[in-house]
Amino acid sequence: MLYLSRKMYFSAAHYYRIEEWSEEENQKVFGLCSNPHGHGHDYTLEVMVKGQLDRESGIVVNITDIDKVVKSFIYREVDGKFLNKENPYFTSHLPTTENMVSYIWSSLDGKIDNCQLHKIRLRENDFLFAEKEDQEMVRLTRKYHFSTAHRLHSYQLSHEENLAIFGKCNNPYGHGHNYYLEVTVSGKPDPVTGMIANLSEMDEIVEREIMKKFDHKHLNLDTEEFKELNPTSENVAVVVWDLLAPKLKNLFKIGLYETEKNYFEYYGPEME
Repeated sequence: MLYLSRKMYFSAAHYYRIEEWSEEENQKVFGLCSNPHGHGHDYTLEVMVKGQLDRESGIVVNITDIDKVVKSFIYREVDGKFLNKENPYFTSHLPTTENMVSYIWSSLDGKIDNCQLHKIRLRENDFLFAEKEDQEMVRLTRKYHFSTAHRLHSYQLSHEENLAIFGKCNNPYGHGHNYYLEVTVSGKPDPVTGMIANLSEMDEIVEREIMKKFDHKHLNLDTEEFKELNPTSENVAVVVWDLLAPKLKNLFKIGLYETEKNYFEYYGPEME
């Protein structure tokens, strides 16, 4: 089985509001997105399909065939639209990122010849995207940034061993990174709000449990978590999971960028 992905772009406007709710309730749940005049995004849509390799042509499916189906759908249903007012589906379903990726999946599934739909990823901005790989569950990823110093040093190793393994990262004074943290939750969109997680609540939890503890800190010297634990990015990812999992019941994955070249993922102890 081979997998191939096609990336496309569209722009749309929308708002998140439940008319039966008060203004206070709408603002509490949806924040700025509840503005009845709407707001907009430049979306990035990634469509991944899978199929068997045709030995004669050397391809799974012609990219132009994917383009015909997906672009036709995009231009007809979402591009340049005010979704709540111009797309029938979103007159009864709030156009959250979660609902949008579910709608796109159901609209494209089975429509592209000679292959199967494998994954849909919809990126609303650089710090939020949703993806779907089956009929049931949706995953939502929120991205955060924090700046931190650390020294890679294990007290279980000798000075020589630490220096051999970690090199300049074993500098006694430490060094720093701009970390980017991706927190992914998984679930079914709520039939009323269209969300699998309240982003404002999620932001508050991450701010309290991660940012206040680690941002602009020296991990070895300023945090309880790493006083005796070597603050490798692998350990940081596990510690972040352990801090967030009790607060985010549908936590699916932690992704951590130490640099543009170094990325780490952790799915929790049950996946080990």
